[in-house]
Amino acid sequence: MQEKKADMAANDTNSSNKNPKKANLLDHHSIKHLLDEFVSEIVTGRGYAEDVRMSNFRLLMGSIIIIIALLAQFYPKKFPENRDFLILILYTKEKNAILFTHPPEGSFNSTGLVVSSKLPRFSDFYTLSIASVDPKSKAAKEPVEFTKSVTQWFTKDGILVEGLLWKDVEGLINDYAREPKKYK
Repeated sequence: MQEKKADMAANDTNSSNKNPKKANLLDHHSIKHLLDEFVSEIVTGRGYAEDVRMSNFRLLMGSIIIIIALLAQFYPKKFPENRDFLILILYTKEKNAILFTHPPEGSFNSTGLVVSSKLPRFSDFYTLSIASVDPKSKAAKEPVEFTKSVTQWFTKDGILVEGLLWKDVEGLINDYAREPKKYK
């Protein structure tokens, strides 16, 4: 199996990719970041344009939080008295989302996608899920997900075997896009 992955990695690097994508296999943040970036490339390559409104909102909220922190630092009262000033609760629907998209161009019966991923600490199981941006819409479909070991997509040197991951993500997108079975 390892030889097959090495051959596929060699073919991927020789054919289209001059710089193979490499991750530190001992750092799960590095692995998750590389997988998330590649999954985003695959989904946007399928015609789903990225919706950056949530990213812009997060940047705005981060700026507001920094301003509040600066004001709290120089607030004339000490900590116990200024705690009301420090309380700020944010709720976003983002959670583990790595990508929000608009519906594909020319699609009238689809919503955008929310692509989410999880790679728990001290685990090699990567969970990727695709759901509708608006789950209450009539055009929303059932969410789909898969969980696989990241060892299936990396060589022992830490090089991402893009073809294997591409095939798995494409299969998940096709499962999401498939029409639901109608029961009579």
